[in-house]
Amino acid sequence: MERNRDRGKIKWTSLMLPEHLERLRGWQQEDQYTERPELSDFELQSMQQTLETAWHRKCEVVIKTWHEGQVHHYQGIIEALNPSASVILLRDPFGTDRLSVPDIIDVQLAKDVEGI
Repeated sequence: MERNRDRGKIKWTSLMLPEHLERLRGWQQEDQYTERPELSDFELQSMQQTLETAWHRKCEVVIKTWHEGQVHHYQGIIEALNPSASVILLRDPFGTDRLSVPDIIDVQLAKDVEGI
């Protein structure tokens, strides 16, 4: 005999107070939190060289950033590097993203990533 498992969720959700739902959402966000990786000087220099090479050659790059516990992936061509403002403009088919340099945790040329 099969039971409809959705009815139980609907039943209990309607009985929860807004404060309970808010606390459950907070716990879910805590579970999804990712610690910022510690990067060595070698890794930082390697990322800088990859960024400069990709910018000069107009190569497509994959950039991974960390911001407030979330890791985001971007792929595109670097349009501009602004060291004084610590900003990179990355163009992809959907528009241009403005990335903060201190948030970057990994940079790879796209052709190197495709082989994985």
